[in-house]
Amino acid sequence: MNAVPPAEPATAAPVESRALRGIYAVLGCIMLAGVILNLANVIGRYAFAKPIFWAEEVLVALTIWGVFLGSAVVTWRCDHLNMDLFSTRVSGSARVALKGVIAVTLASVCAFIAWQSFTIVQLFAQTEAVSAGAQIPKVIPHSALLIGFSLSALAVLVRWRRWVFGPTSPSNPDTGDGR
Repeated sequence: MNAVPPAEPATAAPVESRALRGIYAVLGCIMLAGVILNLANVIGRYAFAKPIFWAEEVLVALTIWGVFLGSAVVTWRCDHLNMDLFSTRVSGSARVALKGVIAVTLASVCAFIAWQSFTIVQLFAQTEAVSAGAQIPKVIPHSALLIGFSLSALAVLVRWRRWVFGPTSPSNPDTGDGR
């Protein structure tokens, strides 16, 4: 796995580049915090027979945030896994239409899940629910779904042309890899 994220194309706006760098920085901090906490828990458990009782819950919350912020980055870069059973056999305007349907479906599903997540986060905020061990407000890990799916839906909408036509222009035949 690359330690350094690939550079965005020169056509990316400075605001978009700063936003991506910010998300990469947050993801790096999440990973670093998880590694440090896990190491401290292992040392505490095996060297001192005193594990950190709340470590597993915090590691799960960090993982949730990492996954859903990472999914927004993957969506922005148009790097989702594809099953190209049909798309490789379709060309021309039918291919553009298929990719358009895929983009609309992805944006719609992400927006729907974000809306449902908003409802859940609201309920957790109203009830002030916390996790059993670490007493983390449940709003914190569940907000990751809201933010991740919202950013993913926004990424599809903002990069509509790239999702449907490919990386350069509508006249460029796409290779079928979604980029």
